[in-house]
Amino acid sequence: MSYRVHLTEHAVQDLEEIHGFILKHDGTAAARHVLENIEEAFRTLAMYPERGAYPRELLDLGIREYREIFYKPYRIMYNTRGKQVTVMLIADGRRDMRSLLERRLLHA
Repeated sequence: MSYRVHLTEHAVQDLEEIHGFILKHDGTAAARHVLENIEEAFRTLAMYPERGAYPRELLDLGIREYREIFYKPYRIMYNTRGKQVTVMLIADGRRDMRSLLERRLLHA
């Protein structure tokens, strides 16, 4: 069973910012490598969206609407409705995730 993976505008922006940062600091090859691996994570979501865990920050609030997978240190958060996976957020897990999730997911 294959799902359609869609990135929100914010998720696309997240990906562009990650790519730009790595490109600036680590070069073209490193930026390409990270981008390819994150895109591979999206392909796995198309086949197995239920494999993701519930983000602990949201579980603490009793929210089970979103799941996450990792390409360390990046956390990829998404939800699934019908046959579509919607990627909502791609962020470095070392950030203050609680406030980022509150701004991006809970007030969307």
